Amino acid sequence: MDGMTNIPGTGLGEMIRMWRDRLPPSAAALPVGRARRATGLRREELAELAGVSVDYVVRLEQGRAKTPSASVVASLARALQLSNAERDHLYRLAQLAPPEDGEISDHIPPGVQRVLARLKDVAVAVFAADWQLIWWNRSWAALLGDPSSSPPRLRNFARDRFPLERGPAHLALWPVTEMDKDAVDAAVVADLRHATGRFPRATRLAELVRDLRAGNQRFADLWATGTVAAHREDHKTIEHPSVGQVTVDCDVLTDGDSDLKIVIMTAVPASADETKLKLASIAGAPDTTNNSPHASGRTPSRPRTESS
Repeated sequence: MDGMTNIPGTGLGEMIRMWRDRLPPSAAALPVGRARRATGLRREELAELAGVSVDYVVRLEQGRAKTPSASVVASLARALQLSNAERDHLYRLAQLAPPEDGEISDHIPPGVQRVLARLKDVAVAVFAADWQLIWWNRSWAALLGDPSSSPPRLRNFARDRFPLERGPAHLALWPVTEMDKDAVDAAVVADLRHATGRFPRATRLAELVRDLRAGNQRFADLWATGTVAAHREDHKTIEHPSVGQVTVDCDVLTDGDSDLKIVIMTAVPASADETKLKLASIAGAPDTTNNSPHASGRTPSRPRTESS
């Protein structure tokens, strides 16, 4: 039996196939060739967008894989640009409970995805309300390094800024400096406190705050100030291994109800930094296998959630 239902045409695999067929490649910023026969996404395109293997997509659609993990379901929902109701339906077909009200959502609405697709030449990443990295494009990976080889739980900006133990960063694979590090630290903590007001029952956020208060004195001291605010902008200098030092403006946009954080990195127009940024994007993420324990040498456009 496909998914949880025995009604023809309504199982997990069939619904994934229907949603794949209805999504034009242009909506996912994919090229449309003249020889293309499929009006929707090909299986390999869905696999790339969701960060899973093509074989796994085949097994899901054929009903041979019936219980994908929650992280895979979330990635499929984003790749297929499902509405909230469709996302919840996908969770139920996968025999999973949909995200509860009050929990922080990792879902990127279709409207936001359409905007992101038009920003492919800019380094962009999307974080959830608790600063958990949930999406990045190729330009982001080219500028800061590919974070896909880091464990998903550690792809969190707050955990990177306030580590519990010594070790490499998980979101930037080469050195990054800021004009005012103390101000950014304070802004991130104040933003997390803001999130606790928006999502007071969010278990992942509660675990994050508990971990950082107990394991990082800098975070604990800033948390004790009680400041509530949002982190909106910053200026960073990245020591890029291929193009050298690049200074960028970092702007943080939010998407309303879910408090998604869309982080965009740009350089001053017509500057040397803009030229370096373009060169880095064209070249893709450098192969830093010998330089970083977390570098994978790959440049996916989405986080990996299922091994190939």
